[in-house]
Amino acid sequence: MEEKKKKKFQMPHTYIILVIFALIMAVCTYVVPAGEFVRVEDPNTGRTVIDPESFHYVENNPVTPFEFIKAYPTGMNAAASVTLFVFITGGSFAIIMETGSINKAIGRLAASMRGKEKLLIPLIMFVFSLGGATFGMWEETLPFIPLAVLLARSVGYDAMVGVGMVLIGANAGFSSGWLNPFTTGIAQSLAGLPMFSGLSYRLVIYVLLLIVGMVYVLRYATKVKNNPDLSIVAELEKQEADNKMDLENLEAMTHRDILVLIAFVIGMGTIVFGVIQYGWYLTEIGAIFMTMGAICGLLGGSTPSEVAAQFVEGAKGIAYGALITGVARAAVVIMESGSIIDTVVYALSGVIGNLPPALAAAGMYVVQIAMDFVITSGSGQAAATMPIMVPLADILGITRQTAVLAFQFGDGFTNAFWPQCGTLMAALAFGGVTYDKWLKFFAPLMAIWFVMCCCFCAYAGMTGWGPF
Repeated sequence: MEEKKKKKFQMPHTYIILVIFALIMAVCTYVVPAGEFVRVEDPNTGRTVIDPESFHYVENNPVTPFEFIKAYPTGMNAAASVTLFVFITGGSFAIIMETGSINKAIGRLAASMRGKEKLLIPLIMFVFSLGGATFGMWEETLPFIPLAVLLARSVGYDAMVGVGMVLIGANAGFSSGWLNPFTTGIAQSLAGLPMFSGLSYRLVIYVLLLIVGMVYVLRYATKVKNNPDLSIVAELEKQEADNKMDLENLEAMTHRDILVLIAFVIGMGTIVFGVIQYGWYLTEIGAIFMTMGAICGLLGGSTPSEVAAQFVEGAKGIAYGALITGVARAAVVIMESGSIIDTVVYALSGVIGNLPPALAAAGMYVVQIAMDFVITSGSGQAAATMPIMVPLADILGITRQTAVLAFQFGDGFTNAFWPQCGTLMAALAFGGVTYDKWLKFFAPLMAIWFVMCCCFCAYAGMTGWGPF
């Protein structure tokens, strides 16, 4: 008899991974004691924060099987704003791409970069890193993902390079956060620190993290260009082979194409201006993007009915990424229902209480990584953890600036790692990349960045970096 071939292990579908996470959290509600902190309003910021001295245990409230099932529609409802944003962006972008104008423009850009393709990667990563560092660009990266993927393919790379250029670039800037008002700014205000103090050290960190990220993506891109079979998404690239642009026979740009590109640039410029100047978020960005999509479609020659049909098709195509934001939220809903989130925060903060300053600073970073698993909002994580980390830092003789640094790192990098991050899952869907493939690509860089950030935190803890 022929021996049966052993089947290779296959990573489960992303939805199954998220269900497993949720199941683990549900089991935890039976074994982890329920507890909570008292929430109070911070007089300086007006934000609701934790009173670090108020933790107390409460009656256990384990999640029942029916509550486990209800966690999914509850999570989808909680993530509705992100889900709708993804549907709107996906549908609107489909209208714009249907005009063909973007493809033509990217084709010309790619043709002009022949022999200099490697310059595209650091340039694009640098631009997005500035967005992440200055106005907290993360959700705003979504509309750029399909463009970056198209550009990457047109110069001989793959979809992973396209997604990586945008996400890794933005993530390096967001995590170093030297002028990020949504993480560094909020955390420093909660810690009583001068806004954006400690800028010079954060700039050094930003440069080092970005250089490592650029080198990492460049090495992978070079490998793929030399041998496409080594691509992590080789199967996807074979499926998309017919959709690649022929740079030798580019279509001529028409007047309609120019009008579409002008409308697109004005729309994207309006979004960037609104985010920086007025603090626009998903609702405002979605409104502009939907309007921009409709205008581009009409300028491109489509009838109103055709524009509507294109929007529906685009929204259908992005359903995987849109719905996954709600599925990912279920684990957090379960932890909240079982009242174990505060217990986890209290326990993790206690673990590092007896460590020397250097190790305690790195330990704070690890705690923040764990907390980002259950609190994916940067401002929400700051409000939940900084009131605990600040007095803990004072007791341990660690500067509050170091506690803020640990928070930045813990909240930032895991946004591109934990599947609970709806923006990450939506970005991967826009790029046609599955989570397991992204994990295979990004995990080694995440490990490198983790070691670097531990060293950054340990140095800050040893030297007493910061105003106090």
